[in-house]
Amino acid sequence: MPRRIIRHEFDLAVEPDLIADHLADPRNYLGLSPLIVEVRDIADVDGTTHYTAVERFPLPFGRHLDNHIRVTLRRDDGDPAGLTVGGDVRSPGWVRMRYRFDITASGAGSHVVDELDLRAPFGLMRFAAGQARSVQLARAVILEARLSGAAEIG
Repeated sequence: MPRRIIRHEFDLAVEPDLIADHLADPRNYLGLSPLIVEVRDIADVDGTTHYTAVERFPLPFGRHLDNHIRVTLRRDDGDPAGLTVGGDVRSPGWVRMRYRFDITASGAGSHVVDELDLRAPFGLMRFAAGQARSVQLARAVILEARLSGAAEIG
């Protein structure tokens, strides 16, 4: 099965812990990943959160396709170099993705490395990679908008 690594790095004027807290809560992915329209069936088992997310893809003539994906989510504070939030996604059609956010203190805030390790059947890879990259770039902008206000309030 073809594999593609998609990486985006960005800085936020927010403490690393605030970013990790936000990314470690599945409910925050509503709107953080523009395709996600629902998060449900959240369960914590031995430090790993499991949930179902619903991605909505637009189709012609005002229709849409809801893709139900199974997601795991873990936060790791054990690395002295920084914080990590990551997990796995299992989507219908044999699309699999590992994701990882490495968050380190940097200057007046944090440096975030958002890395996706995508595996998809040959016929789906181009579409899946394009969607994943689009969401990844939007996520950085949305995180900044959400958390910069929280940093000013807190």
